[in-house]
Amino acid sequence: MAPVMEATQLWKIYPSGESSIKALRGVDVRINAGEMVAIMGPSGCGKTTLLNILSGIDEPNSGEVHVNGQPLFGISDNQRTRMRSKHLGFIFQDFNLLPVLSAVENVELPLLLLGSSASEARTGALEALSSVGLSQRTEHLPSELSGGQQQRVAIARALVHNPSVILCDEPTGNLDSVTSTEVLDLLHALNSKRNTTFLIVTHDALIAERCSRTVQMLDGVIVDDKKNSEEE
Repeated sequence: MAPVMEATQLWKIYPSGESSIKALRGVDVRINAGEMVAIMGPSGCGKTTLLNILSGIDEPNSGEVHVNGQPLFGISDNQRTRMRSKHLGFIFQDFNLLPVLSAVENVELPLLLLGSSASEARTGALEALSSVGLSQRTEHLPSELSGGQQQRVAIARALVHNPSVILCDEPTGNLDSVTSTEVLDLLHALNSKRNTTFLIVTHDALIAERCSRTVQMLDGVIVDDKKNSEEE
């Protein structure tokens, strides 16, 4: 089975005065459909750099990234933007919701950008919000929602267009422990019931334990990549 995302020999080098910082040093990683993969490691290990490259935000000095067999680099900016909009979803630590838009308006944006009609986008957004338990909060602005509810809106926005993989950057980083557990339970349920594929950069060992795989990074390389035990 072809992977939904595959990176091969990724190098990322940042100039630093007269020397340089090798943030990534020949990283290979493969994400298969339906997996929930955690990327862990100490600060400065390269995990955020890797996520930025896999998401198309940053470019590697060398190496390749393929999403559903299609190259993410070596194409025009417009082509990359289209690929990211169609095949990738994003969940951020800071939610990144537009404050002047309601929950449903935030969620329908990806569909509108992909060319869906207003009615199709609204229907899809309402279904996505219902799937994350927010069918009663569709018209609320972000400022009228709790942190956990805002992150649920962000999750709905990430999955509304059925992307190949959802990339998460510390998705529980700004939440208290109880709310973090609720959000993690939601991500796990979406993975189990909808076969949604997640790649999660996190410092939280509890998140990693709930994932199907944990990738450990250190000094710009992957030092361990293991499947986790199935939950009872």
